Amino acid sequence: MAKPQKRYVCQSCGAVANKWQGQCVDCLQWNTLVEDAGGAKTPFSAKHNLRGGGNLVMMSALDTDVALPERMPTGIAEFDRALGGGFVAGSATLIGGDPGIGKSTLLLQAAAKLALAGKSVAYVSGEEAADQVRLRARRLGCGNAPVQLGAATSVRDILTTLERAEAPDMLVIDSIQTMHSDLIEGAPGTVSQVRASAHELVRYAKESGCALVLVGHVTKDGSIAGPRVLEHMVDTVLSFEGERSHQYRILRAIKNRFGGTDEIGVFAMAEAGLDEVSNPSALFLTTRGESVSGAAVFPAMEGTRPVLVEIQALVVRLASGATPRRAVVGWDSGRLAMILAVLEARCGLSFSTAEVYLNIAGGYRVIDPAADLAVAAALVSALAEQPIPSEMVAFGEVSLSGEVRPVAHGGLRLKEAAKLGFTQALVPASLAEAPSGLSMRGYSTLAALVDRLLGRG
Repeated sequence: MAKPQKRYVCQSCGAVANKWQGQCVDCLQWNTLVEDAGGAKTPFSAKHNLRGGGNLVMMSALDTDVALPERMPTGIAEFDRALGGGFVAGSATLIGGDPGIGKSTLLLQAAAKLALAGKSVAYVSGEEAADQVRLRARRLGCGNAPVQLGAATSVRDILTTLERAEAPDMLVIDSIQTMHSDLIEGAPGTVSQVRASAHELVRYAKESGCALVLVGHVTKDGSIAGPRVLEHMVDTVLSFEGERSHQYRILRAIKNRFGGTDEIGVFAMAEAGLDEVSNPSALFLTTRGESVSGAAVFPAMEGTRPVLVEIQALVVRLASGATPRRAVVGWDSGRLAMILAVLEARCGLSFSTAEVYLNIAGGYRVIDPAADLAVAAALVSALAEQPIPSEMVAFGEVSLSGEVRPVAHGGLRLKEAAKLGFTQALVPASLAEAPSGLSMRGYSTLAALVDRLLGRG
């Protein structure tokens, strides 16, 4: 009997190697190859006969009329917003997030609402006993929901149980890393087990028409654990983000075959579970009675929703010879270095002998380039110790030449600011007319804005 050949599978991308090596040749990640006990399969060769033994594939025209997929709303508006309107029958959704961030809580609340609305829901936990899930449901106030609970880690047992009755409208697996398929060898959580278990569950969802939801663990760098092929196997990938020290949580769509990936759902963690936040700006704006130097309000865009956040800057002068420090929380440190360079080269300000600290209030993370103008205004305000009016917002992209460029959705940003009571706005000069009740000041260069904030012009 031939000795089984060992193989090593990359935990990052799923690539297979015949021997262990320090770096994966496909994704170039280090120390990600792990021995797989499942055995290597003979790869399909192009030399094989391609003209016989196959079935005919039915082809159809691209312009064939098809019906839009029916949505199954969860009853949680912020969840449905991130999904694009609700779950689709026969779809597979993968939701990942840090431990303790609230993934199981959110899915249990959604499952309870769907069950109370008349949908059949099955919740299978591989990490908790059924009684533990019941206790959590009572704490969340949804203990009376007719959700079918199960505690199992064998995919074969789960599918055998489900196939004996009518397929549920929604099936939750918490989590995919705890599932085990007896079709291959290996411990739960390995690349081969995660891939095989997910394949069987996704195939069941496609054949039965139930909406499958998989909970995925994340690695230390924030990506979903397991092979990257897992994200390709599912239809929707959601990321549940937030800091456990902060109240808010953001549900963001990374991939969505049935909708866009530009919408987010915002939640607040409370004693009775996750509460929807219909006005996210209230979470990220600091309530203050008077203006404070180094603080500027920026209307960020999350999909079609404007969210007002406060950008805080602190500039501390150092003695000569000391090395200044740059610390950033919630923004790109490289972008901060660029704004500081433009302020020095184009506006005549000096930050070389000062420590600079920048923070986005509330733990929010900004990736919108339109925040450049608000960051620059906060830095100038902190440097000069001259506060920006608390009823003022600012947005615009800054180029290396010091030009203030227009950004997308300027009208929506201004409307949201006016609705929340802001009366002034610092914007690019090319922006159109402002909404009623809001005074708009347009600037074509960053130097003109600096002169305005310092009272030099």
